[in-house]
Amino acid sequence: MPEGLEALLWGLLAGGALVMGAAVAWLVRVPARVIAMIMAFGAGVLISALSFELMDEAERTGGLLPTATGFLAGACAYVAANALLARYGARHRKRSGDQQPSEAEVQGSGAAIAVGALLDGVPESVVLGLSLVGGGKVGFAVLAAVFISNVPEGLSSAAGMKRAGRGARYVFGIWGGIALASGLAAMLGYLTMQSASPAVTAMIMGVAAGAILAMVADTMIPEAFERAHTLTGLIATIGFLAAFAVERLGE
Repeated sequence: MPEGLEALLWGLLAGGALVMGAAVAWLVRVPARVIAMIMAFGAGVLISALSFELMDEAERTGGLLPTATGFLAGACAYVAANALLARYGARHRKRSGDQQPSEAEVQGSGAAIAVGALLDGVPESVVLGLSLVGGGKVGFAVLAAVFISNVPEGLSSAAGMKRAGRGARYVFGIWGGIALASGLAAMLGYLTMQSASPAVTAMIMGVAAGAILAMVADTMIPEAFERAHTLTGLIATIGFLAAFAVERLGE
């Protein structure tokens, strides 16, 4: 199978977890506390993956300076974009309660939420494509981390969309579109970085890692802590350890 197509399929698989989570939220009333606990676990998984699969690999590939530069740039870019989207009603896009505004309350909030979901998902998918550059294999620990974290993201956000009065066509249109965009981002990550230097590759991996960490801190952990409270830290720790074990066992 051509590696570009393989990257597309891995990205679609990871993005499909968002649709899976949204479907669960739409069909079943999942208690908010359970959603929060799953979200905390997913946050821990992502932090572990970006630490050992992204930052460590990036530094080994291209050095500390490009990695650190990309990391800070990714975090700054995400925070700036997130702050802009928050002004248009996307601040609580991952919340499962009544925090998400309806279109009547904040005009344009639906589009802002869609763009925000795209902003959250693209960095993860680009990394999946990067892992195939040079004839490599997709990073299983990163794939598992993205998939595991995407389920509660889709679940929590879709539950909030439903409570805000948005219909099934809107909800599944968003998550289906994000799943497709995730696949395309993974493929583009592979195609555009085949001839990149180690320093550029390290910087791009750092950008993705910084954006992911900022996303976890800004959107996932607040949702988890609001409902799971003092259990959030323990559950996130278990998620971190689970992802770390998967990464080490896969070596």
